[in-house]
Amino acid sequence: MFHLPTVQFTEEQEQFRLEVRAFLQQELANGTFTPKCDSWLSGDDPKFSKLIGKKGWIGITWPKKYGGQERSTIDRYILTEEFLAIGAPVAAHWFADRQTGPLLLRYGTEEQRQFFLPQIVNGECYFGIGLSEPNSGSDLASVSTRAEKVEGGWIVNGQKIWTSNAHLCHYMVTLVRTSPFDGKNKHAGMSQLIVDLQADGITVVPIKFLTGEHHYNEVFFENVFVPDNMVVGAIGNGWAQGLAELAFERSGPERILSTFPLLDELIQELKCQNNREGLKQASKVVARLWSLRNLSIGVAQLLESGEGDDVSIPAALVKALGTKFEQSIPEITRLLVQTYPTLDAQRKIDRLMAESILHAPGFTIRGGTSEVLYGVVAKGVVAQ
Repeated sequence: MFHLPTVQFTEEQEQFRLEVRAFLQQELANGTFTPKCDSWLSGDDPKFSKLIGKKGWIGITWPKKYGGQERSTIDRYILTEEFLAIGAPVAAHWFADRQTGPLLLRYGTEEQRQFFLPQIVNGECYFGIGLSEPNSGSDLASVSTRAEKVEGGWIVNGQKIWTSNAHLCHYMVTLVRTSPFDGKNKHAGMSQLIVDLQADGITVVPIKFLTGEHHYNEVFFENVFVPDNMVVGAIGNGWAQGLAELAFERSGPERILSTFPLLDELIQELKCQNNREGLKQASKVVARLWSLRNLSIGVAQLLESGEGDDVSIPAALVKALGTKFEQSIPEITRLLVQTYPTLDAQRKIDRLMAESILHAPGFTIRGGTSEVLYGVVAKGVVAQ
């Protein structure tokens, strides 16, 4: 079985947390943003992302020569927790910071790093992740979007679906087939390309929530040219690269804190009501959150230290358990206090409750369904 390290924050790290918290509280008081649940996925605010970029809080673990600060993964974890706890609108730069940057640092060319990373750090360049397809379901290896080699690059044809913020992003790291399935190894012949979403042949079609919110998209590729210098890593190594990328996606605090603003407001409401029994029940929820947080921080430490070549198993476990937890917060709130959930409610808890109810069903689907993740964990346990 895997072992997750215990992390003790240093005094400097605790001071950093207080610095971030004070900044966010001041911006909240200034009316810069309105807190919301699931802010890392649906809280798009390019102006706020640029503000965070000016603070140096995007790509803080990256090398200084690309605009980063070379701070620890734990520092980034602290920063992320504070953004999520207050419900700050960080979705615009989220995927570029969380996944694209680390992917390029590990597999990208120096040309790609020099071009993309400083723009990401400044909060001016956003990336989508092109994985899911209409006929693939949870079997990512069955993707059929293909790239054919031509002089100077590749011609891409196909379709991606459920692509977060493709309508706002500048580029998309796209998993494609660069050689046909050989009938033996379904993971072979896959590669990653950086696709300019403004290129000829790209069509982005919105998939709107029942609320009218626009977050997910379909992306169609019709004879889209991608130059050779936009290939990430080695041709045919896309599957392995994608798995490494998913460890960053699945293990972070966003997999346990999407509905934290509602939980925090619930506790404040129970205190105002002097509801001791309700607070007792809420304390059990907080205890569960604390345990999940320790697991998540442990994975962050593994990513920091590089111990163990494969953190996909503990990352999958954190994601599966964490999303079930954050999905439960609206139901727990309903049982403990009376709310009237509407998106335009004046009372904060009512608004946060509405956001949580409407977004929660997707938590256990996005980033890998719970059933798939349980399979990843089970196979890992058997292998060990």
